[in-house]
Amino acid sequence: VQLQASGGGLVQAGGSLRLSCKGSRRTSSNNAVGWFRQPPGQEREFVATISWDGASTNYAESVKGRFTVSRRKAESTVYLLMNSLKPEDTAVYYCAADSDPRRVSIRPLVTYWGQGTQVTVSS
Repeated sequence: VQLQASGGGLVQAGGSLRLSCKGSRRTSSNNAVGWFRQPPGQEREFVATISWDGASTNYAESVKGRFTVSRRKAESTVYLLMNSLKPEDTAVYYCAADSDPRRVSIRPLVTYWGQGTQVTVSS
């Protein structure tokens, strides 16, 4: 079971980045996927989730209207498009997966984690 997040980088405030989370077929085919982030010196926090079929999404209040989560099942990949980035979006971003969509937005309950990708937003 493997998840691999990528796409992070350095961007100016107001800019955009698209993160990718590629999973093995076994990991992602029927799993809901979530994105979390961990700002420097802070706890890991929920960002967004998407259901296994892409029909349902959920966002943290802090990113609503700026971030969009989507998935391409054929490619076993979930994307997080981040627009209008702010310095407070700076964090290590992680993707996660779980067969139970109720768990995928709750950090202590998530089954599968990928490694993080660093996003830095300069002011």
